[in-house]
Amino acid sequence: MSSSSREHDEGTTEVDPRYLETVTYQNREFQQHSVENSIYFSPIDEDEIERLTRQHRLLSIVFDERLVFPPINNPRRILDCGHGSASWAVDVAEQYPRCEVYGVDISSHMQPDEIPVNLHLQVDDLNRRFTFARNSFDIVHSQLVAGGINAARWTTYLRDLFRVTRPGGWCQMVEVYYQVQSYNGTLTDEHGLRQWSTRMFQSMEGLKDLRMPLHLANAMRTAGFVDIDHRMIPLPTCAWSDDERERRIGTENRDNVQSFLSSLAIYPLTERLGMAPNDAQLLIAQARNEADTPAFKWGFAGVFSTICLHRSKGASVKIALVSSKCVRRYNASLSECRNAY
Repeated sequence: MSSSSREHDEGTTEVDPRYLETVTYQNREFQQHSVENSIYFSPIDEDEIERLTRQHRLLSIVFDERLVFPPINNPRRILDCGHGSASWAVDVAEQYPRCEVYGVDISSHMQPDEIPVNLHLQVDDLNRRFTFARNSFDIVHSQLVAGGINAARWTTYLRDLFRVTRPGGWCQMVEVYYQVQSYNGTLTDEHGLRQWSTRMFQSMEGLKDLRMPLHLANAMRTAGFVDIDHRMIPLPTCAWSDDERERRIGTENRDNVQSFLSSLAIYPLTERLGMAPNDAQLLIAQARNEADTPAFKWGFAGVFSTICLHRSKGASVKIALVSSKCVRRYNASLSECRNAY
């Protein structure tokens, strides 16, 4: 494991130069090591940093401005898996200044220039076994890593999360299921946004499991976690909902969607699926236009949030991720999503 924090922690070394090399595809900058080794296929440039910053704001709205969901007041050590631009890790380190926060990601390119003194950002491949000691962390946070975790790695990845979480500690996972769905029956297989989802899933077939968000609860139970709370929160592609909260989410998500329809897909569609660059750009443009049409009332199946305890210490703990009104609506949507896919 390589470290890019101010002081190197025991067991870390300087960042290997091969992790710093970049390559350009379709005018976007990627980490060469990631794409050549089929680890991660999203850009690591300034545009992606801006998108991840917007995405962090979006998730803050989705989760009512809460960074940490489990009922823990004074964590001593927190691990953030797949920190990306480190927005969550920075905010958590500032919220808990007496806590040591560790962030791990395959790339250091998107790390901020200045970070809190209690934040330690390290470079490593989450597809490899964790080097952290058993029972190291009070909270382990894993967010939007489905595009980077190999399909065959998920079982051992979740076991690693369990192993490094201390007894009585918590694991908090957030994933997005990028299958678009309609809330008024207007979506067909001919629409660009449906084709975008279909081809994205095809491009990752056998390598990454983009359907994992649907199965996280059972997978984490198998890994040993208990008191599992698994919720699905729909993500409107723009501000079409009459519900005030959902409309706010759609408003914030609009620019995020317009960005990720390109950044998440441009390499997989062209380099893995073999689409001609012009065809891929035309599909992305069509998907963007449709996603930005309020009359369609479309959304991605949603943000899946899974909170679970390392080991039960008595009665189950109920965690309110969102308001009770939203919980009823989202639980119904989760049932529909499972039935549909």
